[in-house]
Order: sequence, then C-alpha cells, then structure tokens
Amino acid sequence: MTDRSTLDLSSRDPDWWRQAVVYQIYPRSFADADGDGLGDLRGITRRLGHLAALGVDALWLSPFYPSELADGGYDVADPRGVDPRLGTLDDFDALAAEAHRLGLKVIVDIVPNHSSHRHAWFQEALYAGPGSAARDRYVFRDGRGEHGELPPTDWQSVFGGSAWKRVPDGQWYLHLFAPEQPDLNWENQEVRADYRTTLRFWSDRGVDGFRIDVAHALVKDLSEPLRDLGRPELSHEAALTALPPGTHPFYDRDDVHEIYRDWRKILDAYRPPRMAVAEAWVPGARRALYARPDELGQAFNFEYLEAGWDAEELRQVITDSLATARAAGASATWVLSNHDVVRHASRLTLPPGTDPNAWLLSGGHAPAVDEAAGLRRARAATLLMLALPGSAYVYQGEELGLPEVADLPTEVLQDPIWEQTGHVRKGRDGCRVPLPWTTSGPSYGFGPGGAWLPQPPGFAAYAVEAQDGVEGSTLELYRTALRLRRKLLDGEELTWAADAPDGVLRFDRSEGWRCVANLSGAAVELPAGEVLLSSAPLEDGRVGPDTTVWLGR
Repeated sequence: MTDRSTLDLSSRDPDWWRQAVVYQIYPRSFADADGDGLGDLRGITRRLGHLAALGVDALWLSPFYPSELADGGYDVADPRGVDPRLGTLDDFDALAAEAHRLGLKVIVDIVPNHSSHRHAWFQEALYAGPGSAARDRYVFRDGRGEHGELPPTDWQSVFGGSAWKRVPDGQWYLHLFAPEQPDLNWENQEVRADYRTTLRFWSDRGVDGFRIDVAHALVKDLSEPLRDLGRPELSHEAALTALPPGTHPFYDRDDVHEIYRDWRKILDAYRPPRMAVAEAWVPGARRALYARPDELGQAFNFEYLEAGWDAEELRQVITDSLATARAAGASATWVLSNHDVVRHASRLTLPPGTDPNAWLLSGGHAPAVDEAAGLRRARAATLLMLALPGSAYVYQGEELGLPEVADLPTEVLQDPIWEQTGHVRKGRDGCRVPLPWTTSGPSYGFGPGGAWLPQPPGFAAYAVEAQDGVEGSTLELYRTALRLRRKLLDGEELTWAADAPDGVLRFDRSEGWRCVANLSGAAVELPAGEVLLSSAPLEDGRVGPDTTVWLGR
C-alpha cells in the first residue's frame, strides 16, 4: 500500500487541488459489481483500494446520473440522481465515505450546457407548446422558410449535422451536441437557480469538487434575429480564433463568467471550499478567465494534450501554460488522456500529421503502431507530466499503459458520433473499453460477466494482476512516481536548464528535484545527481531516446 502519511495534512488544506493528482473514472468502464456488463458505483467502491495504492489525491467521476446513454452518460435526465443501472444515492454515499476513509477526495461531473431530452423539463416543454414558460428553459425557435421548414440558423452540431431539430408542432430546438441533448437557456433564471441547487446537493453529500462539462458554451447570443455564422466550420471550438474574443454566438461569450462568479460564492460557503475545474476548449488566454480565483479556479490545459512529441513544442506549451495559470492566480493543469481522445500510449507514437479519425477508421493499421514503442513513449510522457508544477489528471487505465482499442468492429460502437456523422467519424469508444483487472475471466476481472464493449485478448498482459508488484511494470512506475512526487513537491515554479541538448527537456523543480526528458532519437549524457526514477533503463549511464529521468541533487 502506498504511504499516504502526508495526506491528512493536505486534506485539511483548502488549496489541496493546486498540485493534486486526480484520477478520472469513466463509471461504465471501471468495474462491474452486478455482472450486467456495465460498470457501476458498487464496483468502483470495491476497487478504491487500487487508487489509494496508486497514490492519487482524488477521483473524478464522469457522469453516473440517469441517462439513456445517447452520449455516454453526458445526456443527463436528472442531475441529482443516480442511474438505476449504476446504483442508488445510497451507493454513492457509500462510495464517497469509503473514498474519504482512504484519504481520497471526490470530484463529480456537472453537465450544465444541456440536459437529456428525457429530462422532466424537456418533456414538459414538448407538451406545453410554443411560447410557454416550459419552453423558455430551453432554446426553441421558429424555423426559416415559407413554412418554417428550415433550421433557424446555420449552426452545426459538434457531432455532425445541424444543431437544430424540429419537433412535431413545427418549432426547432438547439442541440450543440446530440439531438438527445437539448441546450438549456441560461438566460432563464429558473435554470440558474436549479444548478445552484445541484451544486449544493452534491456538496452537502460530501463532494469535494466539480468538473464542469463544456463550461464555455452555456451563454448564447439569443437576440433576434439569431445570426448565422456564414461558415459551418465556425460552429466548432477550433475556429474560435477567427472571431473577436467573446463574440462567438454560442462559445466563450463574456457573459458566461457571471455564472461562475455566482457559483464560486456557493462553493466557497463550504469548509473547506469546493474546488472546480472547467472543460473549456478555448485559446489559452481566454481559458485563464475561467480559472480565476473568483470563478472556477482551474481549467483543463488542452494545448498540452494536443502537443506533439517534440521538445521545442512542449517547452513552449509548458512555458505558456504556466504563465497563463500564474496570471490567473490559478495552478496549471496537465492531462495526456481522457474519455474523449485517443489514448496517449497510441497517439504519441503516430507520425506527425496523422489524422486520428482516419487512423481509427483503418482499425489502427494505417499507419501500424508499434505497441512497445508507444508504451515507452507514454511512460516517458507520464514522468514528464508528473514533474510539472500544477495538477495532473490521470485517465483510468493509463497507469496500466493501455493502448487505444482502434479495431473495435463497427457493429459494437456506442458513441453517437458514428451514426450522426453518417459513419464518417468512428468516435471515442476505443478509449472507453472496460479495464482489465485480472489476466483471465470473461471480462478480465471487470465483472463476473462480459463487458459492454469487447476487450481485446492483449488486455490480459496489461491487467492489474499481471503488473502488481512486478518491478519495472507501468503500474509500479506510476506508484513509485506518485510516492516520490508527494515527497518532492515544493512550490509551483520550474527553472529551465540553459544548456540542454537539442530534443531534450531539462528543468529543476526545487532544491532536490530535476527532470530530464529525452525526446530525441539518440542517447544523451545524464547530468550529475542521484537517479530517483527512470521511465526506461539507462543505457550505459546515458538517457536513451523516449526516456524521462528524475534526479535528486
């Protein structure tokens, strides 16, 4: 079991989250207690010892609320309930209590941009008809054209196609994601009040923090007439820089920040204050606004996730990210994988310029990926990430070195992206395949039965059982790194070495900690110091390619 002797002190620290390691759990794929093939809350509770032994500070639960799974649980029918297939509120309370007993904080996902179309409010809106107070909780509009047969605007859904869907009485409603996810109207005070209630509901149950889904999209410009974008691609976050900051009709509008200032008052009313982190797909300078102390406090750093395996690019991203966080009064965040992207053990080894979707559509064969090389690079990336000042967010299974399951048959795909794009984009199922806990069994220990997505035979070699206690395994690398990190943390600064060779990142974190990451194709000399940990064996005392070393001085 990992030594957590310093955790009691940090758990009383209101700023515990500033350099925390947070483990993301996708509940349906973590552990299945009842054997129905779907992960559940009791399964998570039974496996919390794994997280305590790993040495993380907190767990973040992706949505476990009632949902028809039109978008993997992010279509929420009741934000203050538990999906019966995953358990009950009593099961959640038991999970939170056990996590806290083990010294783990609990963070839950909040999905405020939209609800499920099965939400009681939306069903009421359909029944109530045009002009009703019930419809005002959502974004309903009349269509264009002689008979209202055209969508109100040219806005496009993130998942493909128009962002508007027509209902039988002729009106259209906005859905920036799947049609089963109607957008809420944040100009409506009842919507705002209900989310205040939700924040208090979970905080009162002992939740320590919140991850805010699509934090940048709540507020829309709904002044009439609604304005077209003119170019469909401007409907997506990547095109935000094409418009003046804060002026996009439905992304990253300046008015969204008054919502989070209001939320901060609620979060700060608890002792200790509840933390929050924004999922905001916006440029770095704009992202910092969400992370201000009087708003959410942190925001995910997607520039780092999207950076290539290139020393100069990463150095610039790290430098800019630290500066942006510092200017906001926040701490930086670092993430390599999550439930929406190709796992980094596969992604980091793809040649520069590879289209991840095309690679997925090829079943992971064009180009072919060297799994061993990918794992080596992933291990090096992990030690680099964990050496950086700020919070590290670890996605379930990356501590096992899991690769992307790129060859899932199309008939088993669950992600709505596959159908909504007309089979053009394969979606995110490959990173959501249930975890392997044992080397045998119908679902490699995920549960007593099968799994909702098929696991490849190769998962057996990555199982917790196969790596537990095995010197040099990826699991033991994570455990050792997190144990050392807890002892070595000192301040939120780093100092770059001026004499690092080309292709090498080298920096000091404190008086006793130095990180050397060799991203070049040749071995390099190891600076003076005691080797504390290495992502791969040294080569005659030198740091080999795709290797990160921590040194004591």
